[in-house]
Amino acid sequence: MSLKSDALANITATRTFFANTTSVLEEEDASFRATPETMTVAGHVAHVAQCIDWFREGGFEDRWRTDFAAMNAELGRAATLGAARAWLDEAWDRLAAAVETMPEAKLAEPMAPNPILPARSRAYVVDGIIDHTGHHRGSLAVLARLVGKVPKNPYGGD
Repeated sequence: MSLKSDALANITATRTFFANTTSVLEEEDASFRATPETMTVAGHVAHVAQCIDWFREGGFEDRWRTDFAAMNAELGRAATLGAARAWLDEAWDRLAAAVETMPEAKLAEPMAPNPILPARSRAYVVDGIIDHTGHHRGSLAVLARLVGKVPKNPYGGD
């Protein structure tokens, strides 16, 4: 497989796994949080969307944002689960389009020096997204159980 086809396959799989796990969550669950200081269900989904864009902009466009307080404040734009899921779908689409249009040689080249993923290829951005998304998929599975729902198997089947 080429870096591009591997990255696109991983994006599709990770997107599917996240959607499967979180499909049991409904709008009525959007404001649920495990403790007062943690993210809501909608906040987790919005954060995943935001971070997909963050990794893409940093790794592919050399624009790593490090004002995390400002980024946290932006999450309020997705107060509903529907809005968070729409942002997530758009972020996945932007990521796939960026990979699709990037030449294989550029995916293989090292990122510009940066404080987040130093000395990594641009293609490694997808690995970071997979790891980060998996972390929040697990958190959302726990939140689903806390509201009395059983998350679907992320990999298919029951």
